[in-house]
Amino acid sequence: MNGNLIIKNASQLVTCSGFKPKCGKDMSDLHIINDGAVVIEEGIIKALGKTGDTLPDIDESRYFVIDAEGKAVLPGFVDSHTHFVFGGYRAQEFSWRLRGDSYMQIMERGGGIINTVLSTRKATKNELIESGRKRLNSMLSFGVTTVEGKSGYGLDLDTELKQLEVMKDLDNSHPVDIVKTFLGAHAVTKEYKGREDAYIDYVIDEVMHKVAERKLAEFCDIFCEKGVFSVEQSRRLLRQAKEMGFKLKIHADEIVQLGGAELAAELDADSADHLLYASDKGIRDMAKKGVVATLLPGTAFSLRESYARGRYMIDNNCAVALATDLNPGSCFSESIPLIFALATLYMNMTTEEAITALTINGAAALDRADIIGSIDIGKYGDVVVLEFPSYEYIPYHIGVNTVEKVIKKGELVFNKEKE
Repeated sequence: MNGNLIIKNASQLVTCSGFKPKCGKDMSDLHIINDGAVVIEEGIIKALGKTGDTLPDIDESRYFVIDAEGKAVLPGFVDSHTHFVFGGYRAQEFSWRLRGDSYMQIMERGGGIINTVLSTRKATKNELIESGRKRLNSMLSFGVTTVEGKSGYGLDLDTELKQLEVMKDLDNSHPVDIVKTFLGAHAVTKEYKGREDAYIDYVIDEVMHKVAERKLAEFCDIFCEKGVFSVEQSRRLLRQAKEMGFKLKIHADEIVQLGGAELAAELDADSADHLLYASDKGIRDMAKKGVVATLLPGTAFSLRESYARGRYMIDNNCAVALATDLNPGSCFSESIPLIFALATLYMNMTTEEAITALTINGAAALDRADIIGSIDIGKYGDVVVLEFPSYEYIPYHIGVNTVEKVIKKGELVFNKEKE
């Protein structure tokens, strides 16, 4: 129907209304409309409100109509941190971790990111497209309508470009929108070991310029961590990226407290991600500058690490987003239900805060809060219909998918009833 769709009689229309990231107590306000309806025309939300008030003057025969009686309706989820384009798998490393090996020990023996780099370099573009499409299909079934994808499994010019080109092709052919991030500084290859400054020069001079010229990425990211890239190296690369027109993200304070959160605030990054060991000062600096704290509880769970201090961040007026961090090593999962369970049960976040974190705040982490992340007039018609009458069933049905239908820009793109 060309993106013309009506949802009516929703037991809860959970709008998450807003056009900027929500902080502190505002994260609990979901702006719910009982017995709600939403009207989407040509992929854009044109009207919403109570069903009886919204639809009397509308000719429903012009629309694809979904009767959501007894069902909750929410914005499409935004997974704002993933590494979903990669070659190969690392199941053996998961077994090593179960026997007690740390993430850094596995990296030091040639595993970790470098293992995936070798497999991704060998993979053809078509192979990466096919595996990436399967992962996107799975994400869509969990209600994800926008996802961020990072490069960083090439660490050389050809493979970094290949990963980003794969994401561009998938963005053009798959319902899920893909926000592309250049992560050329994800690790250091053997030939640059001990010469990290030279590798940063290579990334800036040889790779990032090409990515910028071809407009293959919107964001630039770096793994700012002990044993990977220092705060000063990260600052140098991200400043250059900003001059080239990239928006900024940073893998910060995941394994040790290094000062990545403070750097994110200093550089006005859109988000700082992981933050397991972010300092009080770093969190306050981020809150002051409006940097979104993107927390990845699935990774902490998989690595058996302490969780990021989501409750502390929210209580200190930081905008918190949640994401899966889907990747082949530290968190091989795209499960949105798992993220809801971990955030609510182990990070002391309320259900309402978790929903905000996976909708409007996830959109803000991608600088898209003006067009996605809530059910508001003028935004894309990206909507999820649950099987249950309330949003409270999402974490309550622990680890199980409660999504029945997914609408992307006014088109029904997933229907569990017909799977």
